[in-house]
Amino acid sequence: MSKGWISPWALARRGVLGMNKRNIAYIARYNPRDRYPLVDDKLKTKLVAQKARLNVPDLLHVVRTQHEIEAIQQELASLVEFVIKPAQGSGGKGILVIVGRDGDAFVKSNGTRISLNDVKRHVSNILSGLHSLGGKQDVAIIEALVKTSKLFASVSHEGVPDIRIIVFRGYPIMGMLRLATHASDGKANLHQGAIGVGIDIGTGRSVAAVLKNQLVTTHPDTGVSLENLQVPDWRQMLNLAARCYEVTGLGYMGCDIVIDETQGPLLLEMNARPGLSIQIANDQGLVPRLRHIEQLEDYYVTVEDRVSYAMTTFTYFPAEVRQVQTAALQEALP
Repeated sequence: MSKGWISPWALARRGVLGMNKRNIAYIARYNPRDRYPLVDDKLKTKLVAQKARLNVPDLLHVVRTQHEIEAIQQELASLVEFVIKPAQGSGGKGILVIVGRDGDAFVKSNGTRISLNDVKRHVSNILSGLHSLGGKQDVAIIEALVKTSKLFASVSHEGVPDIRIIVFRGYPIMGMLRLATHASDGKANLHQGAIGVGIDIGTGRSVAAVLKNQLVTTHPDTGVSLENLQVPDWRQMLNLAARCYEVTGLGYMGCDIVIDETQGPLLLEMNARPGLSIQIANDQGLVPRLRHIEQLEDYYVTVEDRVSYAMTTFTYFPAEVRQVQTAALQEALP
């Protein structure tokens, strides 16, 4: 797909979904506006997910007003590792990841030491809306730090990798593993310099990797190969993502999932306007998969049925495998 990202006609031939079509044909059509607050506000997302018994990182504390900031020292006193994030943030902005303590200092994922006053200032900025959608007043969420699964230790750098799964009408149709880099400051956000690794829906194996819209084969910081990666607990993750359809009522969405070392897959957040770079990482466009689901007659199936159908229908085959299969099919036809 890397050769086809110049011509709009080439993009259309590859079934690539553009922003305008995404917004009009899928987001506006399949996402009721009154359901947006459930995913635009991470605190509401966490609460509704907990109510639905979806596994999520533990909520430790919430700071809602400026005068509560002075008391935050007591809340953090017993915490060695934690994450602070804005409830209405986007694009990974405003997320502070603390991985340890050094005396009175807090240690960030990149090794930088910051003071308690730095933490308070960060929380104050969150409440003032510095990192929120539209600059609206916000609240700060403090939650447990996810421990990176040992299976991802070699490809993780200064942060916890997560998996973005696009879910359409309850069917998981495309997935991407997002790996933090030094440039992304430990955050698994592609716009900030993280790596996107396309994942085969059928098997959970990697198919391609992209860094700043360029295909890569190794991690820039660790030098570890990004080829032939296998995401553990893959079907469990697809089930978790597919369940978000019933929980939110959103027909087109992105689900971000992390794998904790001890707790397994955890739902991190949901997005009603997921980005489109997942197509580059997968070397495939979303449009054919979206149209396929739209043409299905029976939507009243269980989560397990939808996941099984997606794993069978949207499994990935490299070009050389598709050519062999096509040749065999042509020979078999009369």
